[in-house]
Amino acid sequence: MGTPPPDRRSAARTALSVGGRTVVGMSSTAQFVEWTVVGSDIGPLFLAATGQGLVNVVFHADEPVRDRAVRALATRFGTEPAPAVPGRPGPLEEPIRQVEAYFDGTLRAFALPLDWSLSSGFNRQVLRELAAGVPYGTVVGYGDLAHRVGQPGAAQAVGAAMGSNPLPVVVPCHRVVESHGGLGGFGGGLETKRQLLALEGVLPQPLF
Repeated sequence: MGTPPPDRRSAARTALSVGGRTVVGMSSTAQFVEWTVVGSDIGPLFLAATGQGLVNVVFHADEPVRDRAVRALATRFGTEPAPAVPGRPGPLEEPIRQVEAYFDGTLRAFALPLDWSLSSGFNRQVLRELAAGVPYGTVVGYGDLAHRVGQPGAAQAVGAAMGSNPLPVVVPCHRVVESHGGLGGFGGGLETKRQLLALEGVLPQPLF
């Protein structure tokens, strides 16, 4: 008998610090993809993971948004993503637990394996710096983040990187704001950004 093929879920991992904790970044070789939708204070969130880690978070995940996200992942990974089975251990078990804990206020730093397959180049560099260096309850300017990655003057490119973020909430692009105090843009909508910053105590909670 020949040697069995390697389990793609056990591919090599690289360390990444998120919120002061060491977590795991991944190679882009994984083919297994699992997805689910979880409720949150900002509406339904689509979560997807490969055998390498959490790979995608999508806001406002009603049925059409969910279906588009599943199709995009199928195209990217060359396999049909499978819905997570409730109660069965899998790669989304811990992301679901941590996302729920974040929204109920008991978790301030995500510690998850991350698959960076959906980001590359400058965008990935900026997002990794954001994940590692801008903790819960703080904000950073677009220009400041550009300086941190050694690209002063690249504030616009940092904005584009935030817009490309495949892992919002976990990689906290909501913490990136304009230097003069404006919220800046946000792929999930400015009201969602306000809600996340209010949750973290950066902005006051709305009165109503």
